[in-house]
Amino acid sequence: MADPDTPRLHRLLPDAIHQAVKPGTALLRLETTQERGGILDGAWWPRSRDIGAELPGLITALTEHLGPITRVGLDTSAWEELPARLTVDDQVVHLDSFPVGDDTVLITRGDNDHFALLVVPPEATPDAAQAAMARAVRADNVTQAEQILIDTGSTPQT
Repeated sequence: MADPDTPRLHRLLPDAIHQAVKPGTALLRLETTQERGGILDGAWWPRSRDIGAELPGLITALTEHLGPITRVGLDTSAWEELPARLTVDDQVVHLDSFPVGDDTVLITRGDNDHFALLVVPPEATPDAAQAAMARAVRADNVTQAEQILIDTGSTPQT
């Protein structure tokens, strides 16, 4: 039986940013035009750096809205382990290691349709995560993921 306090992956709707944001939350802004004005298409706040535990929920939710996800690009240095592929809901998703930074994940649907999501560090506070995610999903956002995390205090203190 699932623990009732365990965060569940929220639906990927911008309206969710007005609700309490918990680790495991994902927000996605889908534009109906071919030209995307903003830099980021959404945001994700994983609960940990365990990609095998975190990514399947995100892929399942994204698939509901985008259709089958074929590839995910991640920075290998940001995650505990990065396998070459994961099977999620009987679909093989290839994982690619890119030096995109630990603040971004690249999602590929089909052959050449890419979506960039801000990745909020698991250790971010709820207020900082909510602020970062809200900024990332704004259609007019032109700020890079790293700067959003800095501006909202979502980056870990070193």
